[in-house]
Amino acid sequence: MKSIHHIAHSGRICIIIPTYNERGNIKRLVSLIQEVLHSSSLTDSASILIVDDDSPDGTGELAEELADIYDNVHVMHRPSKLGLGSAYKQGFSYARKYLKSEIFFQMDADFSHNPKYLNSFLSKLDKGYDVVVGSRWISGGITLGWNVYRYLLSSLANHLAKLMSGIRIMDATSGYRAFSLSALQLIRYSSVKSEGYAFQIEMLFRCQRKNLKLAEIPIVFVSRRKEKTKLDKREILMFLVTCSRLLFERLNLPPN
Repeated sequence: MKSIHHIAHSGRICIIIPTYNERGNIKRLVSLIQEVLHSSSLTDSASILIVDDDSPDGTGELAEELADIYDNVHVMHRPSKLGLGSAYKQGFSYARKYLKSEIFFQMDADFSHNPKYLNSFLSKLDKGYDVVVGSRWISGGITLGWNVYRYLLSSLANHLAKLMSGIRIMDATSGYRAFSLSALQLIRYSSVKSEGYAFQIEMLFRCQRKNLKLAEIPIVFVSRRKEKTKLDKREILMFLVTCSRLLFERLNLPPN
């Protein structure tokens, strides 16, 4: 059984997947990622890091079984549901220290983010971009499976985030992303306090303030979730507070 204290790996790419009650998805998702890595000759240079928040459905235990099957799968167990932002921050740090990664992917566990786009992300990074975002709001991008309410809510949140923070990326709330190591180091990701959608906004805000090169690639986002949106009242409040704080920073502090 692999743990944070015993893993030593030299993988250049790390695909970080936060999980909470994803037992029904994680095995198939890992298999699909492995197929993409194999077909792209990336198996030996890529790692998959599952960050599980003590899922009651046994996702963490299944992830350990996958780690026993695949040498490039690693698992971080957290004691409770601590939030998406902290999951990624801990995942970044873990991948840097134990996997020696140089490129870091963010990916959801519910198949809304298709692994087939991994090469498109890498192609942009190879061209000198520091951050690449999988976008639903540029030409070629699309969202499937949302009702009108969910579509309008996401569109409003995205436009509000861009207006207040000044982010020029079209899909500022997208969670499918790739970062270079230098980008993460420059923005001091570990000091980001936001969670959820607000975390995604603040990360891009910091990248833009540091004049990093940001790019978008079109993706087809497929909503697999049947439950209501994660944008509950608390999430919306955190989102608005963060956007307001970023607006204040943008108006009062010069880029650096």
